[in-house]
Amino acid sequence: MFNFLGNLKRTNNTFRLFWLAGGAFVFGVGMWTKHFVTILASDGPLFFTWSLPISLFFNIFFALMAFVMLTLQEAIRFRSFAGSVILAFGVGFMHFFSLLGQPIDRISVDGGMVAVSLALLFAGTYAAVKLSEMNGENRKWLASVTLGLSVYLVQWVGNQGLDIEYSVYYNLDKLIEDVRFLVLALGIGALLILTSTWVTWYIDKRMNQMDERYRLLVENSIDTIAIFKQEKWVFVNAAGLRMFEADHPNELLDMPIYAFLHPNDYDAVRERLHNLVITGSSGPVDQTWLSLKGNVLHTEVVETMTTLQNEPAVQVIIRDISERKKNEELLINSEKLYVAGQLAAGIAHEIRNPLTSLKGFLQLIASGRRENSYYEIMNSELDRIEGIVSELLMLAKPQVYDFSYYDVRNMMRDTVTLLEAQAILHNIAIESDFSRDVLWVYGVENQIKQVFINVIKNAIEAMVDGGTIRVALFREDDSVYTRISDEGPGIGEDQLAKMGQPFYTTKEKGTGLGLMVSYKIVDNHEGQIRVYSQIGRGTTFEIRLPFRYPEASPAAQSG
Repeated sequence: MFNFLGNLKRTNNTFRLFWLAGGAFVFGVGMWTKHFVTILASDGPLFFTWSLPISLFFNIFFALMAFVMLTLQEAIRFRSFAGSVILAFGVGFMHFFSLLGQPIDRISVDGGMVAVSLALLFAGTYAAVKLSEMNGENRKWLASVTLGLSVYLVQWVGNQGLDIEYSVYYNLDKLIEDVRFLVLALGIGALLILTSTWVTWYIDKRMNQMDERYRLLVENSIDTIAIFKQEKWVFVNAAGLRMFEADHPNELLDMPIYAFLHPNDYDAVRERLHNLVITGSSGPVDQTWLSLKGNVLHTEVVETMTTLQNEPAVQVIIRDISERKKNEELLINSEKLYVAGQLAAGIAHEIRNPLTSLKGFLQLIASGRRENSYYEIMNSELDRIEGIVSELLMLAKPQVYDFSYYDVRNMMRDTVTLLEAQAILHNIAIESDFSRDVLWVYGVENQIKQVFINVIKNAIEAMVDGGTIRVALFREDDSVYTRISDEGPGIGEDQLAKMGQPFYTTKEKGTGLGLMVSYKIVDNHEGQIRVYSQIGRGTTFEIRLPFRYPEASPAAQSG
């Protein structure tokens, strides 16, 4: 029985019913068999009546209730006491019911002796339960002997407190013709107990082997494996001691988990542990700890609900990713330096060309050659430098803008009107297909218009032989889409991959900053730009922006 209970405490819910039923059955049949062996040894009265299966059933039932109580998690404060009372009641019920459930002529009761027998039964049962909950295999044997003695005492002392004369009295001599039945009943009971004991021993042996493998796995793991119970450390492996710079497990055990957590993570961990009862597991999640020496530990944590000593607990696997964090920071810094180098090279290249022109014209002027065309060219070169610097400032300097609600259709109409004359000069027609529904977006009007202008201007400049630019606006789910398609030469896949990079352009006099600015504006508006192109067929820019209903009537719905 105690083997069944021991396995019940360390298994999951899959086999819980099996261990409960097995323990109750073994205990019930064992008590029932013991009862008759004791009667035979004391030459007591034997009755084969309806009271036999009833007493057996109730004994198994009360044993099952007692085991459920004993294996409950910390929901009940005095579960050992309550479980012992139920178990002792079942044993006492079986004994006295078998004595009082027969045809009786006369009965006298010594209440003191009966009370003593019940007190001895409860005391022995409670002592056996407490012994079984201690560690060590020998405790189970001692618990079994203690329970067995208390059960025998209730039967022997209880019989001393009852003087009963039965109207019908049978003993072994008078039931000699039913000996075969009696032997069969006792043999079946003994066989069931032996079979259950062997099965339990075999399963217990296999589970011990699994426990040993698990123990070796935990002890040799390079990751920290720990168990928290009631938000305290109750177990940590050797890797955990090394990670938290502890010399002995006692430096961590019984300490609150928040003692080693970074203060910024208290609320997140508390909420995660609270939800773990429902979710069962979580992770991997990044978690920052502090070692015993105050060093910061960057880790990944996986948490799983489990039980320890039949109480709810949380098993955690903690992996130190401090080195990985350092490598990521180095990689990010390296990437920043690379981007900064590219940007610096691009700026130097784009500004050096107009500066070279300016220097040459100044030398010509200094030599005495002066023409009005020089000043016009120099002014255009200075304008080019100013444009490059302005676009760079827009990319680099964070600015505060007033966001509001606008209809994309109105912004596109203004853009088409602005660029229509330029398109006509290049023999290009702009066809527009606007949605009938209002397409609300939340953003900065001038910036969104700038994106439209940049894309349509690029399309006009790409279509050297004329053609048609098609503009379509529509809403899909919670997004507003703007598609701008041209009939230009198209863009190759290798060029598409570089779209939006600084100073990358396919135009002879382009800076490559226009599309970069457009990508940044759309990204700041929580949108996305996609480009589709086929060589010889043209290019399509698809601009997606979030659809937002106005919280109040916008002050301006158009430019």
